[in-house]
Amino acid sequence: MNNLIYILFFSFLLLSCKKEKNNEVSTNHSSQNYTDLFLEQAAINTFFKTNPESENVVKEVNLFYKNRNFKYAWFNKNGMTQAVPNFQNQLLNYSNDFNDNTFKNAQLDTLITLIKTNNQSEINQKQREKLELVLTTTFFKYSQKAFSGINKNAHQLDWYIPRSKKNFQVLLDSLVLKDKNDKNYEPINYYYSKLKEKLRLYRDIQKKGGFPIIKTDKKILSVTESDSCLLEVKQRLVLSKDLNSDDKNILFTPSLAAAISRFQQRLGLAENGKLDMKTLDELNKTVDFRIKQMLINLERLRWIPLEIENDYLLVNIPEYKLHVFENKKQLCETNVVVGKVAKQTSIFKGNISRIILNPYWNIPNSIINNEILPHLKRNSNYLLKNNMEIVSSTGKIINAATIKWHKYKKNVPFIIRQKPGNNNSLGKIKFLFPNNFNIYLHDTPSKELFSQNQRDFSHGCIRVEDPKKLVMYLLRNDKKWNEEKVDNILKTNKETGILLKPNIPVYITYFTAWVDYKGDLNFRNDIYNLDEKLAKEIFAE
Repeated sequence: MNNLIYILFFSFLLLSCKKEKNNEVSTNHSSQNYTDLFLEQAAINTFFKTNPESENVVKEVNLFYKNRNFKYAWFNKNGMTQAVPNFQNQLLNYSNDFNDNTFKNAQLDTLITLIKTNNQSEINQKQREKLELVLTTTFFKYSQKAFSGINKNAHQLDWYIPRSKKNFQVLLDSLVLKDKNDKNYEPINYYYSKLKEKLRLYRDIQKKGGFPIIKTDKKILSVTESDSCLLEVKQRLVLSKDLNSDDKNILFTPSLAAAISRFQQRLGLAENGKLDMKTLDELNKTVDFRIKQMLINLERLRWIPLEIENDYLLVNIPEYKLHVFENKKQLCETNVVVGKVAKQTSIFKGNISRIILNPYWNIPNSIINNEILPHLKRNSNYLLKNNMEIVSSTGKIINAATIKWHKYKKNVPFIIRQKPGNNNSLGKIKFLFPNNFNIYLHDTPSKELFSQNQRDFSHGCIRVEDPKKLVMYLLRNDKKWNEEKVDNILKTNKETGILLKPNIPVYITYFTAWVDYKGDLNFRNDIYNLDEKLAKEIFAE
């Protein structure tokens, strides 16, 4: 009897424990939802066996889920998150903006539609798993192309500004965490976003037939004149939003003159308000040509940093302008002269560290060999007439008349420099920012060149129209310096160096299409044929 009681009691205990354990499992299972669904590493491996991708994409996807402990990214407790249609719209916009169907994915669209149109209870694990991995894989492929640009060393495209490095892992985390219709997740700078907005306007013009062709036999038209071509001119300027109203007549009105001046300003032409041949040539550039120009410059804008310093200088070579930015807003601008085609100004970033008042000009060997040496062979007094002197490697001044110039074909073993003065080729001011290209900003005695619209005349360095204004800006927070002190030194011919603390970044750039601080779309000519070179990479020409 006692044995029977013992057996019954023990059986009851076992039954109770089993029931309690089953209840615990059941409770845990009932709390499962999308927020704690997890992928298996094996599922990711299987996906890539049937959907092969590049080694880099596979690595990014695996790292992404490893960092999330293999937790789903595109689904939460309510099912598919808002990040999915957000990303789907982004892919569609990219396709429309860039006329690029690379990321059109029928499988992706089918899976999204399937899940949207069915109850969550009817969606099986395999479908969710597949959509999850297709979305993530597509994102990493898309982000590399859309945000980083072509996979080529920028140095081969004459671009030496460090390319922006973007963390796509962080970007995707940011995207999937957003549970609302938020478009502010593109890792692209302000200038890119503004130019892309203009691209969409030009795509609309393209769809509606493009710009009209303007024909006239007259070399110039101005206010009060009439010509049948003015109907097309007005239509063209309405499309580009330079003219507010199309008055449908052939009279050259003051409002048309104002619109042409606005157009000329955006294109870097002489702002005379007249329909001259140069203006007509630019008006007749097709919308396809302008779209291509914008696409090329959007590619360059993918390369620059997402966040630029608060205070910096920016030289845009095709624009022939130097812009001063303070607290990320343009403060002022000045005209510059840049390198001629044979002596191109390089594209790079530096930091201005010194200002030199009354500088010496140490003449580069290329100029000595090609320009000065031929003069010296004819006349050894050439240096004296041009305020130049010869310096040995030890700093000793050498008499030019004692040198047998005819024995040198090139590589003269002396330093030739021009002494400070009003006729010094660097003018009275030089701005130094150490770089591998031996390029700097400087003054010039040839002020007349700044009045020309096309200003590519230098040997590579950048001549500044108003260098003293730039000096006073750079020294604005230095109490040791004021305008009177600077002026007193400039009246002399004594070289004086000023250390600049802190240094200020200077970007030497090359943009032929951009949106300026006023919101206007600008175009310039491709003076170094760098657009043509980049186009071959982008469009596989």
